Amino acid sequence: MRKYFSERSRLLTGIAILLFAILPGCEKDFDEIVDVNKVNYQVTGIDTFTTFRYVVGDSVITISLSLNSSENVSKVFCDIIASDDSKLNSNPISLLDNGNPANGDSAADDDRFTALFPLSQSDPVGIYIIKYFVTDNNSNTKQVASHQFQYDNGQDNMAPVISNALIDPDTVVVIGTTVIQTTIHVTDDNGLTDIEEVYFIVYKPDGTTNNTKTTMFDDGNIQAYGDVTAGDGIFSRTIQVNQSNNKGTYRFEFKARDRGGLLSNSINYSVLIQ
Repeated sequence: MRKYFSERSRLLTGIAILLFAILPGCEKDFDEIVDVNKVNYQVTGIDTFTTFRYVVGDSVITISLSLNSSENVSKVFCDIIASDDSKLNSNPISLLDNGNPANGDSAADDDRFTALFPLSQSDPVGIYIIKYFVTDNNSNTKQVASHQFQYDNGQDNMAPVISNALIDPDTVVVIGTTVIQTTIHVTDDNGLTDIEEVYFIVYKPDGTTNNTKTTMFDDGNIQAYGDVTAGDGIFSRTIQVNQSNNKGTYRFEFKARDRGGLLSNSINYSVLIQ
């Protein structure tokens, strides 16, 4: 089976790999012996790769973690976090040391625990994180390692498109504090999961700006951001203006960026504060 890995290695190489050594704690005196078994294992390596590209018929990644000893280990598993912060696996992915090629393990009882996991063309592009966990014989679970890689879902990347910008109200006579609602419609041929950020930058009446991005959301959180429905492609944000704002016409510049780094078209919208 062909694998489209770059710089794959079982050594501790790759990008942003973190290993947490689990060593015995300090001796303490107690009246009773509660647990005579001490955690005594250490991560010695993980299979690493810096990139993975989806190819039809060959979309499976090999996940592997090696320990110096598994004598006190009851379970090894992992989670895969996609670039949109979603967890790809609905249940923990068990890593097994059983010598079964069906889960990618080449030799049983060698303290190398392995699993195979298929990635989908519908999974978003971007940086993924594999988080490794070990549960010992005392049912104590610890995260012992993590590994980042860049995922390419094999689709031609298309830039997002924004439309239907709306700011309500767009003319404000400031007496006290006034809440302004902003919305923008975003589409992407690669799917909404390909959207990295949607934002606007405000230009003052004199044309100056500090280039601060005000992030917009499509999460259905109407109280925090004014967004009515999650996942409908309409991104929203509420802001406030008061008497401290300079009077005049402000320009709001809307944009979106996808996980491949492509920028959308821009839309400018004017707001008059009196």
